[in-house]
Amino acid sequence: MKEFIKQILSEELEGSSEEELEIFFEKSPLLRYLDLKTGAIYGNSKTRRSLGNIYSIYAILEYYTEEFYNKPEEYKKFEGYEYTKLFNFYRGLYGGSKLQNHGLNSRVNGEFKNKIVSDTDNDLIFINNGKYGLHIEYLYVDGIDIGKIAKRIIEEYISLLMLKDNKLINDIEALIKMDTLEEKKRKVSEFLEEDAEARIFEIISYSILKNHYKGIELYIGYSLDDLKKEYLTLYKTGRTNANDGGIDFVMRPLGRFFQVTEVENYDKYLLDIDKVLHFPITFIIKTNSPKEKVMEDIHDYIELKSKGMKVIKEKYIAAFEEIITINELKQWLMELDNETMNDLLRDIDLYYKLELNLLGNVFDDEE
Repeated sequence: MKEFIKQILSEELEGSSEEELEIFFEKSPLLRYLDLKTGAIYGNSKTRRSLGNIYSIYAILEYYTEEFYNKPEEYKKFEGYEYTKLFNFYRGLYGGSKLQNHGLNSRVNGEFKNKIVSDTDNDLIFINNGKYGLHIEYLYVDGIDIGKIAKRIIEEYISLLMLKDNKLINDIEALIKMDTLEEKKRKVSEFLEEDAEARIFEIISYSILKNHYKGIELYIGYSLDDLKKEYLTLYKTGRTNANDGGIDFVMRPLGRFFQVTEVENYDKYLLDIDKVLHFPITFIIKTNSPKEKVMEDIHDYIELKSKGMKVIKEKYIAAFEEIITINELKQWLMELDNETMNDLLRDIDLYYKLELNLLGNVFDDEE
């Protein structure tokens, strides 16, 4: 149980011992699910914010606590809240403007049964012809309605997330105002670590690569007489941790694919390659290990996975176009001049605010 959840329980269940709080917590699948989904405040680089799932629950709790708190018999007759009412509510919450309806329709219940209860247990969110509610089984523990406790936990989680996000935004804005090129490079370099948060690592990686490649020119055309000079341009194609199965960056005019990933899960590398039918991918890997060592480990893994089958080995190995690690990112960062460095900082500021949905619909016409 996370410390902030324990603190809320101790205040709501005043006079309970730590052991009693633990027992109460363990009896509640809803509280355990919220504990599972609120890890992002601790900066774990692999933890999703899970706002879609959390806000689906929070939207229901918002109306439930107003209308049915401590009214179990009335709630048993309740048929659910209209989808548009819930959807519009959580779209207006912090970071919620781009959320879709997956949480209400399937994602919460699927994960809840997979990680908290069993397949034969009740869904957390009941669905009734486009209406939604929380199952009463999960709203009471030992006769105590936990609706307000769960709602408070979610509100505290969002407050902590906002504090963390604002600190990072302030850090970025302070970075932009730094006087010397060396200071700026040193500060950005500090974000490029193996334990960096996934969002900021991907955004800084993109910003470095975009500004590294942008001055490289090439000539392209349908014939030797029709060659035109173009510059390499890198595009960010999605949001960090979007779980959309997409490629992170695409380069024009070469059509190169780039994917940002963790180092230890080589199965994911192969899955990413399978998703694009073995089109070559450049992997940007959050590791301080030399890229030659990483590629050697990948070769060993493919050898093991393929059981020595030549055709399978060659197919996967050929799909690794390039490996880029923290080492290359830091090297290319140090090569940037002052003007390009300022462009990089503006990119970081822009894309981080976009990631947090703090710029409204600024790019909606492009999506």
